[in-house]
Amino acid sequence: MYAQMIKSTGEGVKSLDEMDPQERAFQERINANDKIEPKDWMPDGYRKNLIRQIGQHAHSEIVGQLPEGNWITRAPTLERKAILLAKVQDEAGHGLYLYCAAETLGVSRDQMTRDLLSGKMKYSSIFNYPTLTWADMGAVGWLVDGAAIMNQVPLQRTSYGPYARAMVRICKEESFHQRQGYDIMMKMANGTEAQRKMAQDALNRFWGPSLMMFGPSDENSVHSAQSMAWKIKMNSNDELRQKFVDQTVPQAEYLGLTVPDDTLRWNEERGHYDFAQPDWDEFFDVLKGNGPCNTERLEARNKAWDEGRWVREGLLAHAAKKRAAAAQVAAE
Repeated sequence: MYAQMIKSTGEGVKSLDEMDPQERAFQERINANDKIEPKDWMPDGYRKNLIRQIGQHAHSEIVGQLPEGNWITRAPTLERKAILLAKVQDEAGHGLYLYCAAETLGVSRDQMTRDLLSGKMKYSSIFNYPTLTWADMGAVGWLVDGAAIMNQVPLQRTSYGPYARAMVRICKEESFHQRQGYDIMMKMANGTEAQRKMAQDALNRFWGPSLMMFGPSDENSVHSAQSMAWKIKMNSNDELRQKFVDQTVPQAEYLGLTVPDDTLRWNEERGHYDFAQPDWDEFFDVLKGNGPCNTERLEARNKAWDEGRWVREGLLAHAAKKRAAAAQVAAE
């Protein structure tokens, strides 16, 4: 079993022999690919790890609307405007599914939002980069959503039932988003010289941050070993990053665009592309809040939270009024 084998890696993951009977029974269910449901017993670490991952995923869907929403009013055609508007709406729905999944673990949506606004909880670093041209909408769909799909398709088999079920619809919709982005890049790459340059520039700027979306290399990832033992994650960061590169490079070649990596080579022996790692110093700097748009993104979310207070309070008051009315009818 994987949970037994990875103890030797030094990551602190217990073997079955080191677990107490309740933990062992839980891990054996994981090893047998059983789904864990909200009312089932689970280790505190499993619950905490899920809240961190699902919460970060939900926040990424919500914050991810901001760089795309920037282009809704400036899309080049009415059709493109409608498509982008529908995509942003999808991302809001994804955030809703994921917040609901996280709430089954005993954390409220309000608490997760407060943790996001305070900086305690994170969202994907990719959304701290600006979208400067319409070609960026293509790069975001093609590369960012492509990386997201690479991460998320295996999560349909994750061990926590509500999370796995939420991912089924999310992955279907993300696949459309990726195609929409690639279609934009295809139009730009086959357009005028200026459009082609815009497409190449967008690829140049989003390539590195897209590779960062899979997280640090495995030896530097704090949570990966335990998450994989619990089957919260199904693949390692480096494995998914390699798969993304292998899939995306031929797509770039088909577009006639150049991946911005002078070291990129097909390795016949490995059956994979060799490629340069992204700038990990930049990655950790962005996570610390020093990216190009960190301040702007959190200011936008704080503003939405503050200005939406009256809506939340009104809904709560209405719900309380309905409960009181129902209680009075029941008493009579």
